[in-house]
Amino acid sequence: MEADALAAGKKNATRWQAHLVFADESGFLLIPTLRRTWAPRGQTPRIYHRYRHDRLSVISGLSVSPVRRRMGLYFRCHRHNIRHADVCDFLRYLLRHLRGHVIVILDNASIHKGEPIRKLCSRYPRLHLEYFPPYTPELNPDEAVWADAKVRLANGRPDDLDALYQRLYATLRGLKQSPSRLRRCVRQSELSLFV
Repeated sequence: MEADALAAGKKNATRWQAHLVFADESGFLLIPTLRRTWAPRGQTPRIYHRYRHDRLSVISGLSVSPVRRRMGLYFRCHRHNIRHADVCDFLRYLLRHLRGHVIVILDNASIHKGEPIRKLCSRYPRLHLEYFPPYTPELNPDEAVWADAKVRLANGRPDDLDALYQRLYATLRGLKQSPSRLRRCVRQSELSLFV
């Protein structure tokens, strides 16, 4: 009897030792984001670019491991607006990379809900979805990921989507490899209890 209770206790303990993932989407245009910069006195800096509205859509998840509180960043890029199928693909991608239970916290966008998402959750019982309250981007640490990426890409002038993808991928890869920058993303949110 005690062995059964102990086994059940271990099962519940491992269930609640889940990876926590804060997820969100963002878009990056060929039209550059402009930021204040330095220039010699009297010489206004100019950025010449093509006026094209081509864009990349990116979904990412900032993860916190259950035991050591290690940070991770997972992302997928798309040349179209993100749809239900892309969200499902990203959630499966997270499950391939994270062991045990995974709790993903999302905003209330319509692409995060619906029949495809419910089917995915019923197929993978270790996947748990939770939602932020409406209109609370300040709670999501993944918003700081996008802010960091957009600052680093500011004043750039990619010629096409391939060039934008290369710069964006390198920027997100650099962020992924910097635990201090990932922790800063969590600290900037109002959910800084993990730091």
